[in-house]
Amino acid sequence: MKRSQETGTTPRGKPPSGAPGEEGESAALAAIAAMPEPYRTMGGGLHAIIKVTAPALAPRTWYGMPAYARNGKVICFFRGGDKFKERYMTLGFNEDANLDDGAMWPVAFALTDLAAPEEARIAALVRKAVG
Repeated sequence: MKRSQETGTTPRGKPPSGAPGEEGESAALAAIAAMPEPYRTMGGGLHAIIKVTAPALAPRTWYGMPAYARNGKVICFFRGGDKFKERYMTLGFNEDANLDDGAMWPVAFALTDLAAPEEARIAALVRKAVG
């Protein structure tokens, strides 16, 4: 077996294209804990919403971001605004999310606050995404 297959990296030591990142809730929680405020608090809230709404999704990291997968495929993820110097947190959904709505639909949402209305909308999106 090649060393790159053993370590899950390319021969130059980089994660392969589409690298899954670390598996498990501890990796996702560590990524959230590393976020600066207010993203850390919002990330904790998003994690809780996703875990309660879709307990079948497995927490993990994906390109360093907290993500939630089904059968190894990331359904949704989020990142703090500091990652790309944005003024908002991003909640995104990948192609395996069941959000299709005609010929065009949103797959990413900007989030500046996480209050009851946003929590309800996020829970509804996650429920729809896991179908």
